[in-house]
Amino acid sequence: MTRRAGAAWTATGALAALLLAALWVAPLLWALGTALRPEHETVSAVFHWLPRDWTVDAFVQVLGAGSVGRWLFNSALVALLVTVLTMALSLMAGYAFSQLRFRGRRLAFGLAMLAFLLPFEALLVPLFRMMNGLGLVDSYAGIVLPQLVAPVAIYVFKRFFDAVPAEFREAAVMDGAGPLRILWSVYLPLSSNIAWAMAIVSFIGAWNNFLWPYIIVTSTDMMTIPLGLAQVQDAFGVRYARMMAAALVGALPVALAYVLFQRRVTRGFLAATGLKG
Repeated sequence: MTRRAGAAWTATGALAALLLAALWVAPLLWALGTALRPEHETVSAVFHWLPRDWTVDAFVQVLGAGSVGRWLFNSALVALLVTVLTMALSLMAGYAFSQLRFRGRRLAFGLAMLAFLLPFEALLVPLFRMMNGLGLVDSYAGIVLPQLVAPVAIYVFKRFFDAVPAEFREAAVMDGAGPLRILWSVYLPLSSNIAWAMAIVSFIGAWNNFLWPYIIVTSTDMMTIPLGLAQVQDAFGVRYARMMAAALVGALPVALAYVLFQRRVTRGFLAATGLKG
């Protein structure tokens, strides 16, 4: 490939990246612009990209309606618990399936992977009956426990641990380290990028989860932010500025989390796919 052809491909790739970025950013800017308009301007027949009269009334009314602070706290607590516990269980399960030899290992791994075939919606009734039987309806434990099984994370960790040279584990065993010490001191540092990527994905999924909290939560004080803001939007009716403001309030924490840990997420997925970043 000549230098001129290479430059042309580079320019084409940059143009395509800018186009995709514009397609992604445009709806976000439109939502922000709608949230900063007065309500009467959102239903105007005249189209304007930017508000004529800038106002933050929609955000003030969203944050002042209901128990938004409590809902944000609930979402943060639930998302952190789900992330930490899911990562701990997935790491141990992936390590056990990859490095430990025990009876029924392949069968247990196959059963764990069968969860790929079951949509979460199909488990709502048995999960609710189980939580109700344990007295965990409308509790943090009831929200968190059903979200802890992550077959994708288990599979990713197992595949990564399979590729780690056996000499690392054998050297740790010769030094007298047990399985948990080997996992903590040897395998976890090697898989740190993947662990960060899986953790961010788990956090975002738990934060955005609407269906399960909708089923298990019965009181306003236990609502997470997606569920609570849905109730606020229903109370608003067709008021587009407040609806957009509510959506932005709910999305801001996960957007910040992704921006802060973007490099770790990218490195984690590159490591999981065997590519070098």
